[in-house]
Amino acid sequence: MATDTRPRRSGRWGLALLTVERPRPESIRARPNSWWLAVATVCFGAFMGQLDASIVTLAYGGLRSGFHASLAAVEWVSLAYLLALVALLVPAGRLADAHGRKLLYLYGFAVFTLASAACGFAPSLTALVAFRVVQAAGAAMMQANSVALVTTSAPRERMRSALGVQAAAQALGLALGPTVGGALVATLGWRWVFWVNVPVGVIALVGGHYLLPRTRARTRVTRFDWPGLLLLATATTGALMGVSAASGLPVPGWGVAALFVVAAAAGRAFVRHQRRAAAPLLDLALLRVRAVAYGLVGALSGYLVLFGPLVLVPVVLTARGVSELTAGLVLTALPAGFALAATGGDRLLPRGLADRTRCLAGAGVFTLATAGLLVVPPVAGPLVPLLAVTGLGLGLFTPANNALIMGAIPARCSGTGGGLVNMTRGLGTALGVALVTLALQLAGTGGDADLRAGMRWSAVVLAGASLVAV
Repeated sequence: MATDTRPRRSGRWGLALLTVERPRPESIRARPNSWWLAVATVCFGAFMGQLDASIVTLAYGGLRSGFHASLAAVEWVSLAYLLALVALLVPAGRLADAHGRKLLYLYGFAVFTLASAACGFAPSLTALVAFRVVQAAGAAMMQANSVALVTTSAPRERMRSALGVQAAAQALGLALGPTVGGALVATLGWRWVFWVNVPVGVIALVGGHYLLPRTRARTRVTRFDWPGLLLLATATTGALMGVSAASGLPVPGWGVAALFVVAAAAGRAFVRHQRRAAAPLLDLALLRVRAVAYGLVGALSGYLVLFGPLVLVPVVLTARGVSELTAGLVLTALPAGFALAATGGDRLLPRGLADRTRCLAGAGVFTLATAGLLVVPPVAGPLVPLLAVTGLGLGLFTPANNALIMGAIPARCSGTGGGLVNMTRGLGTALGVALVTLALQLAGTGGDADLRAGMRWSAVVLAGASLVAV
């Protein structure tokens, strides 16, 4: 481990401004609880990323009519973003561990904000998907470092509380996303779904410059593992494209099978390459730590359960004649419950309760709630309490699960660890979107019986993922 507490010199001041992490003002650095300011700044990014993720699903209807596209085609507005995000999270974390987490985080904000503005001006669905890929590159730089910045800023005994606040910020973004998205689509149009990110990004960029601490513990990297990046991107992209193709794209069965074969082969080749590489993209020893391996599986399952309803509920309710705004208000119950449990869990549960026990309790709650979706009708009234209880369980589970993972990862690898956490979250998010879309596609949307069948099949998917988390 190499420790770096001073800005690196550069021959040109302009280059130094772009490549060196700037120190915080002394008045901020000297504050006893200055770490809370860093956590609050990271919360802007957490809020922004989840606002964008949840708000886009409410724009599906506007995008379908505006671009005369199918649901499976519009789904790529979300999936292209997630494909790029998942592929880039670990590399972004690796680069941040070497060159500075604050530096990569701020660059991520800048790229994400500019790409959000470009998405709003997209002249076609193809252009929108391309801009979403650029947006995902910025999001990868942000998200790979968000968990790392929280865990390296907060005292170890306050880590779970800090991660709970960050999770609450994510939940607030999710909670506002459906409501704001429904209102924007119904009044100003789908383009404002992306433009709303711009002012939040500008505020967070300025705040991060002054409030985030410089990176202290770094991992020396002599070369970048480009073959590893290519193999990882191929594996994740092949797997997610296979799921997406199976969910309704006009791809023959042999094409779907070929995508999964390519994904499996690339994944196997990635693991073999990482074992032999002099400077691997991912230290596989991290995955052999039990808390890390089990925690990552739990993170994937939890985010599948979190994002599946974000597709299911708007599609089902709007097909029954409910407005986008009302559907958004109903869906808000899920992230609202998440935020309540993530911020209040430490106060309601005994402080001495182990993180593993908290994970089991939270997973048990959202497993029961998702199973309830099998029997309730696809109407607003019964859905609200079930979504709220699902959110409560996820809010108990997620901070404790994150604390277990990051507590088992060395500080010098926290960026890579944060990238792994967010990569599995992204995989869970993509699977939640794609598998629920597949269930709805298979059931059809021709009538009330089809809607009920689609909701039951979606509930089976969500309940199965919940059992994996337990």
